Amino acid sequence: MTVESTPEAAPQREGAPQRPKKRDVHGWVVLDKPVGMTSTHAVSVVKRAFAARKAGHAGTLDPLASGLLPIALGEATKTVPFVMDGRKAYQFTVAWGTQTNTDDTEGSVIATSDKRPDEASILALLPRFTGTILQTPPKFSAIKIAGERAYDLARDGEEVELQARPVEIDSLVIVSHDGVTTTFEAECGKGTYVRAIARDLGLALGCLGHVAHLRRTRVGPFTVAEAASVETLRESLESAAAALQPVKAALTLIPEIVIHRDAAARIKRGQSALLRGAGAPIELQAAYATCAGTLVATGSVENGEFVPHRVFNL
Repeated sequence: MTVESTPEAAPQREGAPQRPKKRDVHGWVVLDKPVGMTSTHAVSVVKRAFAARKAGHAGTLDPLASGLLPIALGEATKTVPFVMDGRKAYQFTVAWGTQTNTDDTEGSVIATSDKRPDEASILALLPRFTGTILQTPPKFSAIKIAGERAYDLARDGEEVELQARPVEIDSLVIVSHDGVTTTFEAECGKGTYVRAIARDLGLALGCLGHVAHLRRTRVGPFTVAEAASVETLRESLESAAAALQPVKAALTLIPEIVIHRDAAARIKRGQSALLRGAGAPIELQAAYATCAGTLVATGSVENGEFVPHRVFNL
């Protein structure tokens, strides 16, 4: 997660334009990131739109990719792991016949092939790319090697060796095929690289391939159908405010536990609270507690007690 906090502003010169005063803003903005914008720049756009003190994104989206980039403001940054650990969905197009060093259009061509796959050959191969598989991340990735990002080492001309690791691909289906390119939809778990899927499909088919277009359509509980554009956020504070979702929007995939005021007071002090009532859970690995509709904490339930992990100041 990338979280940006704004330090105290330096005194302004007399006559200088008045800077907007930073505010404590809490919630989620589901951004439809355009092609060409970095995830860091996208966070800056959202912070500026809300004049927010603190923001962070839930999973980097490459500059050449478009689509869903969930951005947390204020106390919502405490819920980022719940979004990042969620399932993701992508639509992507593979251009056959060319392999690049980045596995997308940004890189240099390193190999070519005159062979092009037919749809039946691709379909026959897809079962090998679903379920839990071993995947070697692209050399141009944000994975750290001895404290350095792999893409920084690769750009400096150093040899990058990344180990294959297990990833989960729930589904991989063909949307369209024209003989030169194939468009897929994929649903997958954390840590899966779509660029690696394109690379490995091309190698397995003997025709080579790279990602020509990539769009992320879902991250955890958020979908691109609810996403706001950069233009909407820049239009006015009112239009930006309409795109702000509550902090607990990130937690809809785990159980909600409604607690009384006395239990909320204990939890806010970092103490466990006994859950009362006939339907109270005994054990839960993850849950969130609310009191009178307000998010109090995320945590777990152990032996009938809610154990807070992160407490919110809302």
